[in-house]
Amino acid sequence: MAAKPALSSTARVKKSQEIESEHISATLDLFKKMGLTDPIPESCNCKGFFSQFIRGSLKVDQIQRGRITCTLVVKPAITNAFGTLHGGALAAVVEVVSIACARTVVAEDKELFLGELSMSYLSGATKNAEVLADASVVRSGRNLTVVAVDFKLKKTGKLVYTGRATFYNMPVAKL
Repeated sequence: MAAKPALSSTARVKKSQEIESEHISATLDLFKKMGLTDPIPESCNCKGFFSQFIRGSLKVDQIQRGRITCTLVVKPAITNAFGTLHGGALAAVVEVVSIACARTVVAEDKELFLGELSMSYLSGATKNAEVLADASVVRSGRNLTVVAVDFKLKKTGKLVYTGRATFYNMPVAKL
């Protein structure tokens, strides 16, 4: 059974008195054009799908204490409507690489809890581009670890994205 679309009609949308109806229609048309109304295929609707999907675009190049370098291939499946790396995919990569980088300095008896994640979109990496993701621990203490990730085009060295993740280091619960 296929999932129901998120926005099947304008009748389901709560309309504001402050916005003209043609603006509401234009917005709904944009969502439809972007595929927001399309159902999610059942094969994609399973636990861990997105993480596996993102990991399929990453290759670890180097691991050191407090530093990890990976290559991200911008596959067509993780691009946006403009043909560049999708912001959500970038956020997922920042999270995965930052956790791995933090783990190189945080003891195994500490659980990492993501407290903040931020990205700066400086330019765009186009479809099939190879991007170097260089993650490094900025600060790590007893309770907090901060990781910065720079994304540069492999071909030119141009900085295209930056990310920063803040983790709270918490003792693992003993039940």
